[in-house]
Amino acid sequence: MRFFKTAILLISISVISANTAFSQTKTNKNTNISNADISLGLKEALKVGVKNAVFDLGRENGYLGNAQVKIPLPKNLQKVEKTLRFAGQGKKVDEFVEAMNRAAEKAVPVAIDIFTDSILQMTFSDARQILFSGQDDAATQFFRRTSGDKLRVKFRPIVEDFTGKVGVTQKYKEMLGKNSLIGTFAGKDAQDLDGYITEKALDGLFLMVAREEQKIRRDPVGRTTSVLKKVFGALR
Repeated sequence: MRFFKTAILLISISVISANTAFSQTKTNKNTNISNADISLGLKEALKVGVKNAVFDLGRENGYLGNAQVKIPLPKNLQKVEKTLRFAGQGKKVDEFVEAMNRAAEKAVPVAIDIFTDSILQMTFSDARQILFSGQDDAATQFFRRTSGDKLRVKFRPIVEDFTGKVGVTQKYKEMLGKNSLIGTFAGKDAQDLDGYITEKALDGLFLMVAREEQKIRRDPVGRTTSVLKKVFGALR
């Protein structure tokens, strides 16, 4: 009986030791990457993701032709969209939606310089935390924290300039037509169209940057340089 108890005890100790060794090996695999490699890898990842996202969104139909980021009517106006279309305003609704998305497409290219500044500000601590966070969009969240306000400040004047040139406000009034009473209850977004377009443009940009980051983390083909493969490959 004592023999069996001893055997069980030894087996238990062996299992615990094996699990501990495995855990340490896995941890060492991740933490043995130098801070310099982690920082360089993440910065390259961000550059790749930003470049692809901005290129896709900053061309014609970048927003309008992408259902994931297409800017719709302000929420309260969506409730009356069917009524507007039934009233013969369908074409004007479409023109209004197109104008909003064109404004976003015009604004998004300025994101490159702002994102680049955020990349330069990234510390070793930031980089290691992002890499080992376990979140596929951790780097994108870093961008939103460090660049969101700056992007908003840069986007809005471009949006305002474009909407002024193409008469978005006029298109809005034409869309409502005789139903001007709708505009009174349309909500804040519909009253501040430039602000609404700016926020939706930013949401779309961060969404696409996150998509690019996920590709780099999950898909080896997406890791276009050796340092990206080394850094993100350690997580697999």
